[in-house]
Amino acid sequence: MGCLLAKLGFGQAHHHEELVEEPPKQYSWDKRKEINVKDYMIENQSDLTLGRIPGQVNGQQFVIQNCKNCNIYVFDYIATINIDDCVDCNIFLGPVKSSVFIRDCKNCKIVVACQQFRTRDCSKIDVFLCCNTQPIIEASSGMKFACYQYHYPELKMQFKMAGLSVFSNNWGTIHDFSQDPDEQHYSLLPEESKVSDLIPIPSTEQFESVSVSTSQVDSVVPLTLGPRRKTSDESSLVVFFNDGRNTNSIRARQFIDQLLQNQPGIVLVQTRDITMEPNDALRVFGTENFASFVQKGAVIGLEFNGDGCIETVQSALRAFQQEQICDYFCSESRSEAEKQIEDFYNYADMQMAV
Repeated sequence: MGCLLAKLGFGQAHHHEELVEEPPKQYSWDKRKEINVKDYMIENQSDLTLGRIPGQVNGQQFVIQNCKNCNIYVFDYIATINIDDCVDCNIFLGPVKSSVFIRDCKNCKIVVACQQFRTRDCSKIDVFLCCNTQPIIEASSGMKFACYQYHYPELKMQFKMAGLSVFSNNWGTIHDFSQDPDEQHYSLLPEESKVSDLIPIPSTEQFESVSVSTSQVDSVVPLTLGPRRKTSDESSLVVFFNDGRNTNSIRARQFIDQLLQNQPGIVLVQTRDITMEPNDALRVFGTENFASFVQKGAVIGLEFNGDGCIETVQSALRAFQQEQICDYFCSESRSEAEKQIEDFYNYADMQMAV
């Protein structure tokens, strides 16, 4: 007869399962790379060529401050940027998703594309600009502006990542917030001004992988006359409608390049990328025929100018249509064109102000 205590297990060794502590759960926000703000700052530098190459900023905020006699290049898209207390610097900035704020700087040359542009307490700043809203200067003097001209292979995609349109460029419509409205605080750079004459293309080892062009033909942003005096009393409005796949921006750029190459007497005055409702289309185009077109997406508007512009543009569009099937509007007479251009760009300005 066995021992009752033994049967009950008394006096026998017990084998307990070891408790293994579970590792804490990892979430996606825990895996984000810790940001070192110093990677997104250039400060306290003198007499140097420096900056960032594509892929080193990736839409982060950026700061440039207290630099003197430097060539600074940021070849990447940026969330927002502050430039403070810089003197005698040449600065190139990749597309800026939000605002560029320049304060207490003097004798600088800048190339930038952005959503918003603002300066305060600056003097003698030359800017090659693409701005999707109206640029603002405040308590600044000796400011000079020209149309943005720049290209490198990654730039077009960086514009897209920053949400900027190359066709909504208000580079010359400056709003001056200065307290002494009787003084002229800004002007336009000479029409023949080139980016490369003011801001050198970088040649240091850091930037040898970035292939830069500053020519009008290569520029991601089309060159526009802006508020400069037109060469002719005759202008034409061309609008490329969306096909639902946003290819109208490609078609618009192709047409601009072909027309200006073949017709050197024609200039591109201004461009806009806007959305329209059927009622807006009726008011601008004077017909309901384009109501369904504007409902497919944003439209690209182009103003051309030059002697014989109406007939020249119409003929070029007919030839272009044979190569690139697309829906478009084109002014048919000088009298209609003047009103159409005024109505289209007034509507674009109202939309920008909303």
